[in-house]
Amino acid sequence: MHDLMTIARKEFRGFFASPAAFLFLGVFLAVTLFVVFWGEAFFARNIADVRPLFEWMPLLLIFLIGALTMRSWSEERRSGTVESLLTSPVGPLHLIGGKFLAGMGLLVLALAMTLPLPITVSFIGPLDWGPVIGGYVATLFLGAAYLSIGLFMSSRTDNPIVSLILTTLVCGIFYLLGSSLLTNLFGHQVAHFLEEIGTGSRFDSITRGVIDLRDLYYYLSITGVFLVLNRLSLERMRWAGNPPNRRHRGWTWVCMLAIANFVVANAWLTPVSSARADITQSQMYSLSDATYHELDQLHEPLVIRGYFSDKTHPLLAPLVPRIRDLLQEYAIAGGKNVQVQFLDPTKDHAVEEQAASRYGIKPVPFQTASRYQSSVVNAYFNVVVSYGDQYEVLGFRDLIDVKSQSDNKLDVALKSPEYELTRTIHKLVSTYRAGDNAFATLDQPVTFHGYFSSGQKLPKELVQLKGNVTDILKDMAKGHEDKLSIQIEDPDANGGKLGDQLTEQYGYQPRIASLTDPQPFWFNMTLQSGDNVVPVPLPDTLDKAAMKRSVKAALQRLTPGVLKTVTVVAPQDPMARMRQMRGMPPQSQYQKLMAALKDNVRVKQSQLSDGKVPAETDLLLVLAPQDLDDKQRFAIDQFLMRGGRIVMATSPFKVSAGRSLSMEKTKSGLEDWLAQMGITIQKKMVLDAQSSSLPVPVTRNVGGMNFREIQMVPYAPFPDLRGDELNPKHPVTRSLDQMTLGWASPITIDKKTMGDRKVTRLLESSPQTWTTDGTQAIPNMNQYPQLGFATQGEPKAQTLAVAIKGQFQSYYADRQSPLAQSADDQGGKATKNAKGKKQADKPTFTSVIKQSPDSSRLVLIASNAFASDTMLNLVSQELGTVYTKPIDMVQNAIDWSLEDPGLLAIRGQTQFARTLVPMDNDTQRFWEYLNYGLAALALLLVWLWRRSVRAGDRRRYQRILAEV
Repeated sequence: MHDLMTIARKEFRGFFASPAAFLFLGVFLAVTLFVVFWGEAFFARNIADVRPLFEWMPLLLIFLIGALTMRSWSEERRSGTVESLLTSPVGPLHLIGGKFLAGMGLLVLALAMTLPLPITVSFIGPLDWGPVIGGYVATLFLGAAYLSIGLFMSSRTDNPIVSLILTTLVCGIFYLLGSSLLTNLFGHQVAHFLEEIGTGSRFDSITRGVIDLRDLYYYLSITGVFLVLNRLSLERMRWAGNPPNRRHRGWTWVCMLAIANFVVANAWLTPVSSARADITQSQMYSLSDATYHELDQLHEPLVIRGYFSDKTHPLLAPLVPRIRDLLQEYAIAGGKNVQVQFLDPTKDHAVEEQAASRYGIKPVPFQTASRYQSSVVNAYFNVVVSYGDQYEVLGFRDLIDVKSQSDNKLDVALKSPEYELTRTIHKLVSTYRAGDNAFATLDQPVTFHGYFSSGQKLPKELVQLKGNVTDILKDMAKGHEDKLSIQIEDPDANGGKLGDQLTEQYGYQPRIASLTDPQPFWFNMTLQSGDNVVPVPLPDTLDKAAMKRSVKAALQRLTPGVLKTVTVVAPQDPMARMRQMRGMPPQSQYQKLMAALKDNVRVKQSQLSDGKVPAETDLLLVLAPQDLDDKQRFAIDQFLMRGGRIVMATSPFKVSAGRSLSMEKTKSGLEDWLAQMGITIQKKMVLDAQSSSLPVPVTRNVGGMNFREIQMVPYAPFPDLRGDELNPKHPVTRSLDQMTLGWASPITIDKKTMGDRKVTRLLESSPQTWTTDGTQAIPNMNQYPQLGFATQGEPKAQTLAVAIKGQFQSYYADRQSPLAQSADDQGGKATKNAKGKKQADKPTFTSVIKQSPDSSRLVLIASNAFASDTMLNLVSQELGTVYTKPIDMVQNAIDWSLEDPGLLAIRGQTQFARTLVPMDNDTQRFWEYLNYGLAALALLLVWLWRRSVRAGDRRRYQRILAEV
């Protein structure tokens, strides 16, 4: 080891004896910084990673390593010193190892000089250090492979230029084998094989943040093969001029055997897929606990079919092997319950026909271009997940993310395939269970509590319904009678003690038929399983079928894994009637949100105009409410009092996007309702200096003439929230990393009124925030050139979203039920049915629940435009990719409210999710020039170090001469 390190130090210092080392370091730094900031347009790309640093590394190292090693042995041969080295006491292995370690030392030094780049990126964005570490590891192993090739080629010639050409040629062939230039000429099966033997494709796999033993050994095998060839080449120099003998043949056979072992071990390791480490921050490329939990819930075979054609779009082709590997992990994790199949419909007509007829899968035409012509490829890129009689098809739009770059360049990556697959499995299993007997999947027995007054006090319509309830329950529990018990009690008995207890514990009150018939009576129902108590609402129609639906909906809320129902209350399309007359579907300003919600829950829309929330509702999603009347407000209030879960997005400002943005003040009708709970949404809009950008028209004066152009400028009404501004401890916001909240208002919490309820801040603006009560939507860059809006007051952080859990007091606790007033106003008048015959109005029975159980939850987001198509489109336009963070937050809020945390941990984890913090051009230039300066400083430090070393060597030599 001493001899080895002595030679390595001698060779390392030899690099600096000439300008070669400084040229190597200078060119390496210059090219990498140019690629990052100019070639890949780092700030325009707007992603907090250093992938551009490593993207061109396999190609860059070919030329740099070739230049570094071209004189290693060829100069020794040309000067005649190789004979002295081979006859010296130091063995050839030490010579080879010393030169190899010296080259690795210079490569490590070069990589260390690039460390300021990821460090600076970590200051301006949420950098995931996993891919960074993977990139440096991959570069070291790739550099080792190239160094071994360069040393061998240098040992084969005495001309350094020839050595450089040979090294570049061989390394280039290894790179070309796995590059898209060659793999795009073949189908994905042949392409996958070529990628397995290509240096660049293996490199990309590690730089994702997945360190796989197979990838690392691949580089080690190349290194071992060419170091063995280098050793054989030196041994042949010793034989020069001697006739072949047994010893020579023995050396050749030993080297060939060693090379064969290096190569064959790659094939032996190919099936070993578990020897890998996912070092990304969120374990993006490994199956999460949520996925394992979903797979554990399977009671029927789950079949996953991947339909991928051999020829596909060049940007999609590299993604197919990754999806295949992921599906194989599902098969391993699911065991016998999961079957994975890979099919190519273009090669099997029966498969193609089945894909089209059963699943509606058809090939997608992609336009491609080769060197000589452009063509259209009809390709399959689909995954079908089926469970029982349920199935769902995932297409390339579900599986990939596309980000536009400058000069019409597209960056394509997998979106979040694990989330999409696990979400699909969760939905299919939940749907399948919903169609099954609910009692069969219950973990604990259920007790039905019926709190009914005596028959003399009940209206005649409810007397019959009272008897139907028990029949319905017994019919539903057939085969599982041991899981159901029924208890019927009269709250008026024993002096009304039970009634008082119900009022105190659940806030229940006696009902009345109408104001003209004020005789109170009890008709309340609950289902209890363990500590969970779910109320059974009285159906709108008092027939047996409606009562069964109400009981089934309540029962499914106690059943784990059943697909939940979300009722959405959103503004109606003002042109709905006109569109209906023209045969066109009504449009919604929340189309993207609705489409995403339907992937995970049942979505039902309602205006609550009858004062009731649909009985099957598990969660109420209230979006941009406007002028809600008393009955709508009562429906929301009583749903919360029954232990309901509400997610609400509201503020005093309404934004319209026509030819230009316009804003006006509006009322939701919930201001007093929220104030009674201790919540106030201020009638002001939040403006934040830390904001996303927006394309706006700007007037510029050039040579005395005014020109109007569109520029991306910081848009203060779009606060850009990051870090602790998104509560890192709460499940709703923990995995989001970043959030743009459009046209929001501050939330104020009255702690005295809030009482014992737990209030958690979810979103908070930066300390650079101020507020305004104006309705200016377009920034005025001429009057306010810095931010486009006038600054008012002392800037401070503002709360923009909260989550509240606990016992709520009803707004109507001391008020008359609006439904009772409505029933009295009708005066028992008869109405006409569809055939024109008179029929009596349906009776309305109502009461007020004064307080909610502790399980009630309310998530409040102070923005009318939150998750609207308008806001999502504007932010997507800025980022150059589809922006879904608000949708992810709504889904997280729904899952948290319904206590269904399965998908919370893996939602929103995409490659393009981590964006840079907003900054102006001057700040961007500062960080760019800082990296240039740090690179120059690093070169200066290396030069000073080398100068001090040479000065020390001279002083040592002087001492030796003086002694002599």
